[in-house]
Amino acid sequence: MNLRIESAAIDSLMVRLFDQIDEANMPWLMAAAERLRQAFGAQLIDLVPSYTTLLLHYDLHALSEADAIALIQRSLSNLQPLANEAGTLHAIPVWYHQSVGPELTTIAQRAGLSPEQVIEQHCSRDYPVFTLGFAPGFAYMGLVDEALASARLATPRQRVPKGSVGIAERQTAIYPLTSPGGWNLIGRCPLTLFSAERGSLLQPGDRVRFVSIDHAEFIRLGGDDTAMEANA
Repeated sequence: MNLRIESAAIDSLMVRLFDQIDEANMPWLMAAAERLRQAFGAQLIDLVPSYTTLLLHYDLHALSEADAIALIQRSLSNLQPLANEAGTLHAIPVWYHQSVGPELTTIAQRAGLSPEQVIEQHCSRDYPVFTLGFAPGFAYMGLVDEALASARLATPRQRVPKGSVGIAERQTAIYPLTSPGGWNLIGRCPLTLFSAERGSLLQPGDRVRFVSIDHAEFIRLGGDDTAMEANA
C-alpha cells in the first residue's frame, strides 16, 4: 500500500492506496473506508470505494482541504486490512445457457474448454465486489480465471437484458437493469439486484459466489428466459 492524496474537486479528495487492480486490495480499501467514515463523521458527504482508490466528498463549510488531508493521514496511519470475510457473501443463481449467454460457447472454444467447464470455473471461486458504476447497481467483480478472460465486444449491444451475466477481460458482472453493454454474456440471473426503494443488493467489499441452476429453477425464481441473438 502506498498512500497518496490527490485533489479531485473543490470539496473532494482522491485517496489512492494501490496502482494495480488486485483482489488483495479490497480488505485494505474496506478498512480505509471504515476508518474514514468514523473519522469524518457528519463532515463526510460521500465515500466511494473503487479498485485502488476511495473518492472522499467532504463538507467544505466544515473543513478546509488542508484539514481534510491531515484528517485522512491521521486516520489511515497504521492501517490494517479487514478480514476477507468482512463483506456479505451472496450466493447468486445463474442459468448458464447459449440462448441467454451467446458468448458461452465462444469463450469455451477460445479457452479449449467445454461450456460445462467454463461454467464450473466461473462458479469455482468467490468474487469480491470492487466497485459500483456504469449503471445503478452494476457491480464490477473479479478476477475470473485467466482462461475465461475475454475482451469486450467490438460493437456493444444496444440492449442487454436485466440479469445478464457477463465477462470483460478478467472481470465479471451482472446487468442489474436492461441497458446497452459490450460484455461477453454467458448466462442470466433471475434475481432483482437493484431497485429504487432498496438500492443495490451488492456493495463494494461484498463477495459473490455464482451457483449454476437449471432452467426449471430459473423460471421458478422469476427469471425471464427470452432468448437473444449473439449479434443482438
